[in-house]
Amino acid sequence: MLVAVLAALCFVSGAAQAGDAGGRVPMPRIPKAQGEHCVADTDFMRRNHMYLLWHERDAALRHGLRRADYALPRCLTCHAVAGPDGKPVSYNDSRHFCRSCHDYAAVSVDCFECHSSLPDPAARAASQPLQGGDTAMLREYLRDTVR
Repeated sequence: MLVAVLAALCFVSGAAQAGDAGGRVPMPRIPKAQGEHCVADTDFMRRNHMYLLWHERDAALRHGLRRADYALPRCLTCHAVAGPDGKPVSYNDSRHFCRSCHDYAAVSVDCFECHSSLPDPAARAASQPLQGGDTAMLREYLRDTVR
């Protein structure tokens, strides 16, 4: 009986050690954002960012509605990670903000097959809603946001 109790204690002790910060599985290192605050709290964004991006994509592609709140260019503006040269790194670099969690969770990202993975000062202006169907403005918007 004593042996069974000692074995159980050893098992619980080992499981507790494996689950702490010094365990075998490293947690992702998420770079700090540049802005003062995000469009929503951290826990909400970690759980729901993919739904927000999908919704924004569908609203833009199917209904022509473009909002700046959860637009990818806005995310990249605040969440860009600088390399040794001080310039933002692209998605090809393992330090890219999106890759910190996506690599950890083995989740592929297809956003950057069409969109740039780098922040672009023109993208901030381009993420504003289009006014009145101006064709030249639409061409400029598409040139700056779809790559």
